[in-house]
Amino acid sequence: MGRVVILGVFVADTAYRAPRQPKMGETILGKSFVLGPGGKGSNQAVAAAMAGAETHFVSRLGLDPFADMALATWAKAGVTPAITQDPGSYTGAAYIFIEDSTGNNAIIISPGAAADISNADVDANAGLISGAKVFVTQLEQPIPVAVHALALARAAGVTTILNPAPAAALPEGMLALCDFVTPNESEAEALTGLPVTSVAEAEIAARALIALGAGAAIITLGDKGALFHDGTRTVHVPPFKAGPVVETTGAGDAFNGGFAAALAEGQDPVDAVRFGSATAGISVTRSGTAPSMPARAEIEALLKA
Repeated sequence: MGRVVILGVFVADTAYRAPRQPKMGETILGKSFVLGPGGKGSNQAVAAAMAGAETHFVSRLGLDPFADMALATWAKAGVTPAITQDPGSYTGAAYIFIEDSTGNNAIIISPGAAADISNADVDANAGLISGAKVFVTQLEQPIPVAVHALALARAAGVTTILNPAPAAALPEGMLALCDFVTPNESEAEALTGLPVTSVAEAEIAARALIALGAGAAIITLGDKGALFHDGTRTVHVPPFKAGPVVETTGAGDAFNGGFAAALAEGQDPVDAVRFGSATAGISVTRSGTAPSMPARAEIEALLKA
C-alpha cells in the first residue's frame, strides 16, 4: 500500500434542524442539533485511511476545541496530520440549516485558519507529497495553492487526483496537472458547460474534460453509479447497494478516499472506481460524513457480495 497525501480543509459541521429559518432579529426553537467533523479534504483523508491506506493530511487549524475534534477524528481513523495550528485564528466551521419538512438546507462556511493555507504549507511538506503514491486535493482551500501542490506532485511522478468541489472556474492548465478528475454531475457541467443527467451525457462530458487536459475523468452520478473514461476505455460502474440510504452528504468524499486508497495499492483504475463506489455505497447507509466511512473489511465484503 503506497502513501496517500491529501491537501484540504477541515471544518466542524454544526447542523440545526427547524421548521424554517428565523427572520432577521427573530429567535425560534429548533428540532435538533448535531455537531460533527466535516470538510471535503478531511473526510476524504478519513475514508482513505479507513480503507487501509497510509494517509497524511495537509491543512491548517486554529488552537481551539474544534481543532481538538479534528485531531481526535484523524487519530481514530489512522490519518497522520501534517498541519499548522494558528493560535491567532480559528478552526473552520459550517452553519447548516436543515428545513425539517423538506430536508433542504442552507449553509454558511467560515474556513478560518484554512483560508490561509498557502504555497508555504505545500513547500513545507514537499518531501511528504513527492514521496506519495497518490496526491489528492479539492477546491475548498485557495485554488492557486491546489495548483502549486498538483504541479509539485506531478513533477515527482505522483499520481494526481483533483476533486473539483465545490464547483468553481479553474485556471487554464490546471486540469493538465491531473491524472484523474472526479466531478459529480453538477461540477462536470460547471467545468464543461454540458448537461450531465444520464450516463450517456456523462460520457460526453468526460471526453470534454480530457480535451481540456485531464488524464482521465470519473464522473460520479449518485444512484446511477460512476462513469470512467480515459481516452481509450469507457466503463460505467453501477452503484453498490449496501442497505437503505440514510444520508448522502459524504458519498463523494467516501468515493474519492476509497478510489485514492485503491490506486495507492496498485489497483487498475477501473477496479479502483469500483472500490470507491463500494466505499460510497456503504457510507450512505449511515449518518454523518467522516463517521460514516467504512473499514477496509466492510468494503471488501461488499465487493465480494
